[in-house]
Amino acid sequence: MHPFNQYLRSISLKRDEVPSFEKYPFSIPAIRNLKHIDLHPKVTYIIGENGTGKSTLLEAMAVAFGLNPEGGSRNFRFSTFDSHSDLFRHLILTKGLRRPDDAFFLRAESFFNVATEIEKLDREPAFSPPIIHSFGGVPLHEQSHGESFWALMLNRLGGHGLYFFDEPEAALSPTRQMAAIRVIHDLVQADSQFVIATHSPIVMAYPESTIYELTEDSIHEVKYQETEHFQITRAFLSSPESALKELLEDGDSKVSP
Repeated sequence: MHPFNQYLRSISLKRDEVPSFEKYPFSIPAIRNLKHIDLHPKVTYIIGENGTGKSTLLEAMAVAFGLNPEGGSRNFRFSTFDSHSDLFRHLILTKGLRRPDDAFFLRAESFFNVATEIEKLDREPAFSPPIIHSFGGVPLHEQSHGESFWALMLNRLGGHGLYFFDEPEAALSPTRQMAAIRVIHDLVQADSQFVIATHSPIVMAYPESTIYELTEDSIHEVKYQETEHFQITRAFLSSPESALKELLEDGDSKVSP
């Protein structure tokens, strides 16, 4: 996909309209320092430690694009708990020349609520086929968390779409995470674009991508093999005995209470 044709080219923060950088979510250091980031025409990753604001930023991008804060497509308008921030009101989304035929916000922590909403909508009279047919036909609540995620990836996402994924690895085994890379690739080949917040060194391994790391003082681009996720995982797997000995040896705890 040519950069000018990509569905979402960049985001920036309307800093002069922020009510206060001392209040959440603008007090999050990475958000406070957000000015402008360019998105990859295929896959953009947002990574960082817990609390750095990656899910907050991804959610704001999805909501600013018109998607439901708890996940789903443009047609989902349910709300079980109004917990999303006002960050989306202060983002500028620079779009490309084309509009996506499809869009979906996949959010691990609230996917149960998406499944419940699908069942609710399918109980209502309608002239169109049941929504669950787009997810493989098997009720999502009758599957495990991982299987329902996988059903969505294999059946619901049809290409020519803009897809926001928030920590998809939460429901996927390592094998399925690797398989997800292939699904992402097939959808990219079908003119799709992804923005993914993740901790997984497997999920973030797609080669045609840009990785942005959120830290306590910045948002900056980083190469895959330079990420802490990759380096720590490689170091642990190359010598788990040494890593465990260091972690479990007597002395002061290395984990904060």
